[in-house]
Amino acid sequence: MSEVARILITTDYLRPGDEVDDLLRSRGHETRYPSGDLVADLAGVEGALVGHDPLTAEVLASADRLRAVVRTGVGYDAIDVEAAARVGITVSNLPGINANAVAEYTMGLLLASSRRLVESATGVASGGWPRGDGRELRGSTLGLIGYGAAARAVVPLARAFGMSLLCTTGVPAAERTDADVEFMELPALLAYADFVSVHTALTPRTRGMLDADAFALMKPGAVLVNTARGAIVDERALAAAVREGRIAGAALDVVAEEPLPADSPLRDVPGIVVHSHLAGQTAEARRAAGIEGAEELIAALAGRPKHAVNAHLIDLLEEKRNQ
Repeated sequence: MSEVARILITTDYLRPGDEVDDLLRSRGHETRYPSGDLVADLAGVEGALVGHDPLTAEVLASADRLRAVVRTGVGYDAIDVEAAARVGITVSNLPGINANAVAEYTMGLLLASSRRLVESATGVASGGWPRGDGRELRGSTLGLIGYGAAARAVVPLARAFGMSLLCTTGVPAAERTDADVEFMELPALLAYADFVSVHTALTPRTRGMLDADAFALMKPGAVLVNTARGAIVDERALAAAVREGRIAGAALDVVAEEPLPADSPLRDVPGIVVHSHLAGQTAEARRAAGIEGAEELIAALAGRPKHAVNAHLIDLLEEKRNQ
């Protein structure tokens, strides 16, 4: 029988007594839930199943018993994976776990933007009856920034609507196997695309990547869609580009600071619609993330993580210690 571990569960849709809780307890582990003090909650736990909690170097250093962290999603930019490696904590994510949910949501944002659905509904709610025309997706060009699981899941959906697909990615050429996608560098994609959809990870290279220079390359009628990470977009530059008519608008599921601050430059800009980070939040995706996250945490606590994003760093540090 495996060693009993105390596990902190912070993912906001997981609850005591649910399927995930029952699974972990059935394997002999103890579960606890957040009190609002992350440092105190991590004290004395060996494992953590987390959402977007900021696991900084300082927070991790204070978690003296923590051995494994699993993010119930794909992005893990809120976790200092290098700091975790230095103290021997494995950090795992769940690659592709919500790809279908994100892909469907992306198409929803494309449709809502092209047909001005939010503008129409808001107008009716305020007593009006807006009758402005929209645009069809058929015959337009969608540019994908990134070629991970979610972006790949968008491809057949967009093709079904009659869209052409462009993509810019760092994925090796040998892995760019989709004949329906034309691969090119970012400046060319921005110049050709009618819609630009962001699906790349937030890294030092991609932070602020879509800035004033990038928007200057886009078509005046182009729309930006972002379901990845808010900080990839320079929000002040985006607001200025839309206000000045350099691009037509943006549909954002993510922003640099969530919830959206009252003084955000994205507020009150006609053509920019901000949603509340819902792309991966379907019942199906949540259930899969909870169950697979629990299984990954159990494996990681036993020393056999399948999706550790910092395993190479831990191995490297161990080699240095043994030299």
